[in-house]
Amino acid sequence: MIRILPSALHRSLSRRLTGGLALSVLALGISTTALAEDAQDPIKVGILHSLTGTMAISESTLKDTMLMLIEQQNAQGGLLGRELEPVVVDPASNWPLFAEKARELLAQEEVDVIFGNWTSVSRKSVLPVVEELNGLLFYPVQYEGEESSENVFYTGAAPNQQAIPAVDYLMNEVGVERWVLAGTDYVYPRTTNRILEAYLAANGVGDDDIMVNYTPFGHSDWQNIVSEIKQFGSAGKKTAVVSTVNGDANVPFYRELANQGVDAADIPVVAFSVGEQELSGIDTAPLVGHLAAWNYFMSVDNDANYDFIDAWYDYTGDDEAVTNDPMEAHYIGFNMWLEAVRKAGTTDVDEVKDAIIGVSVPNLTGGYATMMPNHHITKPVLIGEIQDNGQFSVVWETPSTVAGDAWSDFLQGSRDLISDWRAPMRCGNYNVVEGSCGAGAAETVASE
Repeated sequence: MIRILPSALHRSLSRRLTGGLALSVLALGISTTALAEDAQDPIKVGILHSLTGTMAISESTLKDTMLMLIEQQNAQGGLLGRELEPVVVDPASNWPLFAEKARELLAQEEVDVIFGNWTSVSRKSVLPVVEELNGLLFYPVQYEGEESSENVFYTGAAPNQQAIPAVDYLMNEVGVERWVLAGTDYVYPRTTNRILEAYLAANGVGDDDIMVNYTPFGHSDWQNIVSEIKQFGSAGKKTAVVSTVNGDANVPFYRELANQGVDAADIPVVAFSVGEQELSGIDTAPLVGHLAAWNYFMSVDNDANYDFIDAWYDYTGDDEAVTNDPMEAHYIGFNMWLEAVRKAGTTDVDEVKDAIIGVSVPNLTGGYATMMPNHHITKPVLIGEIQDNGQFSVVWETPSTVAGDAWSDFLQGSRDLISDWRAPMRCGNYNVVEGSCGAGAAETVASE
């Protein structure tokens, strides 16, 4: 059953009754923990995804994914003999509201874990709240790195699991020499592009062969920008667009590419935020051949993937529904959390944080994902080519899984940093040169 938040009056009465009951219990010498265990209260799972606003095109599906996974787990007997109860909130693509809703989930609803966020700006809004209140956040979307929190588990790709391999593929397999770095104007594209600019420079690419462009969320007028991309690509060198454009701005962006005849054979676009869900609203016939870099595609030929797709069809009642990479990341993160809770024998946050490191669960591409000490996971990297049916054909993949790096090797402020949340280090930004926790991180954080 989905949690319906009670009215303020109902909450007030509940608190009074609960307070009185707690005093009686203490008078009898019975711990409140034992009472909670005896009562077999449900385990609350917070779902923090935008259901309205510019990011709803991507995030609504992730809310439904979590509801499906929770329903499946309850059908198998729940967790620790207790039912899982989803608590859904809508931060409405409003970045400060994400923090308010996270506080509501943790402080008022007392959820045991949160699955949510898409954009990095929303994650950074939530981060101080989950750290202050010692919550758990499973974040399912590719991001810029340069972060490692004891309270966050990053199940999406770090740059070395998406952006860097995508550039390597374009450089080595396609022969790209000129680069358009096009992104939405917020932390993920800007930081990812700083990493890519440094990486391209290290590989001999000059400043004149790099064009950088940012647009706001929801941007719709792409005519001039696409014209500039065409002009930039007419210099006689193979040119590609590396796109960190996010949300519903992708629909008019790809439509304008088609309008102006930007063919993948001439200027391929490789996207980091466009998957099957985003393509479902676009006529993909003119976009055949453009690319995306992810760690999962719906078209992966694997029994576990087919089972997941069938379950999704059944849950949605729509045999045209699509799956995508962040859905798989929630699948992985949810199963890792389940396993860690079983291992710890409790939903206690501190015990789950320790129990989850080293946990391995199946992914949907035929292998396993493992939670590393830096709270990032191991993932394969796949490059997919858009087909006219809105699916991707995998044209390249890593021979094995890649462990996510919290800190980039290509940025001065972070190349000497490592993250390890195991005892005795328990540090997210340990400087291996200076031998201390926190040293050197300020420069990186300040530049984001």
